[in-house]
Amino acid sequence: MRDDLPLALLAVFVPFSLVSIGGGTSILAGVQHQAVGVHHWITTREFVELFAISRAAPGPGSMLATLIGWHIFGWTGALIATLALFVPSSLLCYGVALVWNRHRGKRWHTALENGLAPVGIGLVMAGVITVLRVGGGGLFSWIVALGSAGVLTWRPKIHPLLIFLIGGAVFVGVRALSGVHAVI
Repeated sequence: MRDDLPLALLAVFVPFSLVSIGGGTSILAGVQHQAVGVHHWITTREFVELFAISRAAPGPGSMLATLIGWHIFGWTGALIATLALFVPSSLLCYGVALVWNRHRGKRWHTALENGLAPVGIGLVMAGVITVLRVGGGGLFSWIVALGSAGVLTWRPKIHPLLIFLIGGAVFVGVRALSGVHAVI
């Protein structure tokens, strides 16, 4: 079984690389489904923990793939998962950019850009919903997430770190008032 892991990592992350319209967040739901539900590489709890580490660490948020690869197959798995997620989409973007810029302003070009925007938004929303669902934060997590999205929509130039700090303070305050103590 362990010999099949490199191929399984490639089979999971290469397709995600090619459909990650909207960035790394757009593939979270699929990655969670494959890693937890289909291949059983990690548990739901481990997915949430690896997700949190990938967001806290410097670098792209899609470093989650690297952490999953490392978790199940060590440094080799980390390298395979990372390359499988970043190389195909990078090559595709390079090729598309060469052609794309030649056709800027044409009707089909504008229609395609406008048509892909909702797809990207939908994929990002699926990732957000997956993290909120498996994170186990309850209704309050959803309220804070929606409030943060609302503030960033209303005032898009506000620094996201400020939202992060306010959200963290609200969580600490609510937990303190309700007597719930988180295990750190």
